[in-house]
Amino acid sequence: MSSRYPGYDVLAKRHTPSWNEKTRRVIDQRLATRREPRFFSPAEWRTLVAVADRILPQSASRPTVPIAGMIDTRIFEGHDDGYRDYRLPPMGAAWRSGLKALDLEARHRLGVAFHMLAPAEQDVILEAAQAGRLTDPAWEGMQAAVFFEKRLLSDIAAAYYAHPIAWNEIGFGGPASPRGYVRMQPDRRDPWEAAEAKPGKMVQAVRSNRRVGR
Repeated sequence: MSSRYPGYDVLAKRHTPSWNEKTRRVIDQRLATRREPRFFSPAEWRTLVAVADRILPQSASRPTVPIAGMIDTRIFEGHDDGYRDYRLPPMGAAWRSGLKALDLEARHRLGVAFHMLAPAEQDVILEAAQAGRLTDPAWEGMQAAVFFEKRLLSDIAAAYYAHPIAWNEIGFGGPASPRGYVRMQPDRRDPWEAAEAKPGKMVQAVRSNRRVGR
């Protein structure tokens, strides 16, 4: 599938007025996200990787966002939301209980660990969680549907779209520091923003991305 923002690479902004040194440091940290766990156990990690792959599958044609690593790092470094749904335990505890429960549900229903299931079988387990039909004691009183909505979906999507690889996909220019944005009206863009391709206009969009702007 063709990119909606052909020729666009957010990292090309690194040494432009769009980013200052603090912005560069933050982005470098995200690019260096570890792809092995520090908070989760190896078993929890395998389940998390498998869950993330089903919630937000990534194309093999481009670098992958380390979703599991970003969630693990966030919890390990203590960067929680600053609030929580009263129906859930703290972030780390919710994830550990949820991953354990999903794995046990898979073992009880199909006889193997969650990460060993076929993608379609994993989807069945996740759809049952979303619908609130999973009630294994491993949930420890946490509602599967609440975990699915408030932690699983939210954290996986937030991790993905916080990474520069995903920014290229949506034409996002990264943090607006120090340059900011000026043309805030609908259907207008600043000259340093990505140009979205239109059907039959891929070449023009590439040129627009490279142009200083008017």
